[in-house]
Amino acid sequence: MIPMVNLKLQHEKFKKEINEEVLRVMESTQFINGPNVKAFENEIKELFDVKHVFSCASGTDALQMSIEALKIGPGDEVITTPFTFISTAWAISYCGATPVFVDIDPKTFNIDLNQVKQSITESTKAIIPVHLFGQPVDMNQLMSICEKSNIKIVEDCAQSFGAKLQTKYTGTFGDFGCYSFFPSKNLGAYGDGGLITTNDDDLAKIILMLRNHGSNKRYHHDIVGYNSRLDEIQAAILRVKFKHIESFNNDRRRVATTYSNFFQNTKIMTPYADNIGNHVYHQYTILIDNREKVQKLLSDEKISSAIYYPIPLHKQKVYKRDHGEKSFPVAEFVSNNCLSLPIYPELKYEEIEKISRVIINSI
Repeated sequence: MIPMVNLKLQHEKFKKEINEEVLRVMESTQFINGPNVKAFENEIKELFDVKHVFSCASGTDALQMSIEALKIGPGDEVITTPFTFISTAWAISYCGATPVFVDIDPKTFNIDLNQVKQSITESTKAIIPVHLFGQPVDMNQLMSICEKSNIKIVEDCAQSFGAKLQTKYTGTFGDFGCYSFFPSKNLGAYGDGGLITTNDDDLAKIILMLRNHGSNKRYHHDIVGYNSRLDEIQAAILRVKFKHIESFNNDRRRVATTYSNFFQNTKIMTPYADNIGNHVYHQYTILIDNREKVQKLLSDEKISSAIYYPIPLHKQKVYKRDHGEKSFPVAEFVSNNCLSLPIYPELKYEEIEKISRVIINSI
C-alpha cells in the first residue's frame, strides 16, 4: 500500500533520537513550560528572523488567538478563501466576526488578490491569506492592498512551514503568522501543536496572556484567555525533526518535480509554481476530469489518494445559511476536480512512477 503520508517511515528514521529526547523529558517530569518549549521557540525565531514566537496547542488556536488579539469581533468582517480547511473560517466565527469569502486564483488555488480589492468594505478589519498546499500567496501585493485601507493580515501558514517569498518566510509578512504541527504537516508533531509569530511588541503581550488563561502574572487574570500550550514532549519531538525541515521540503520538491515530469504533455493540470515564492508541497494536488474513475483505479492498485477539499466553505452547512446563494465558480470547479496524490520525503521514484502511470493510463 502506498499511503498519502508515511509517518512510520519517518519515525523509523529518527526513532532513536526521538525516543532518547522523550525519555529525557519523562525523567525530568517537567511536562509543561519546560526547556524544550523555549528552545524550540528560539530556534524558530532565529530561522524566521522574527521578534516574537509563541507555541500553542494547535493551528486553530493560533488563528483564533491572533484574530482576538487584533480586537476583531461582532460587526467586523474578515476576508478569506472558501477553499481551505474549515479552521480558517472558524477562527473568525469564534470571535463573533463574519467570514467574507473571496474566490481563488485558478492557477495557484490561493485567494484571488484582484477580487480581494473588490470585497473590502468599511467593516473589513483583516484578511487571512492561506498559503494553500505550501504555495505562498503574493504577500507583497496583498500588503500593498491592506496598507491602503489599514487592514490587518493574519497569515495561515498551516501548510507552508519553510516556504519563502524571495528571502522572507511565509508568516513573517503580516501582523501574525499561524502554523500547525498536526502530524501530517511538513513539520509534524506526534499530536497537536501550533505556533504564532509576530513582530509587534504590543500584540505579542496580548498573545502571551491569551495562551495562558489571560494572565501575565500567576493568579492575576486581565483578560479572558485560553489554556493553549505546546507540551514539553511535543516540543522535544519537534526539535529533533526541525533540524531536518529543509531536507524534508527539498525532498517534497523532488517528489513534486518527478510527478510533474511524468504528467507533461497530458491533460492533467499540475500544481503551479510561480517565480514569487518557493512551494513546499504539503500536498501535490492535480486537476483531472475523471476523478472518481482515477481514484478507483488507484485504489485497485493499493495506492491512496485524497480530495482536499470536496466542499468549499460557503457550501458547508455551518455557513450555507449566510453564503449559500453566493457562487465562487473557481473554488467550486477545483473542489469538484481536484485530487491529491501521495507525497512525503521518503516516497521513492519507482512509487511515483507507478502512481503516475496508473493516472496517465486512465485518461
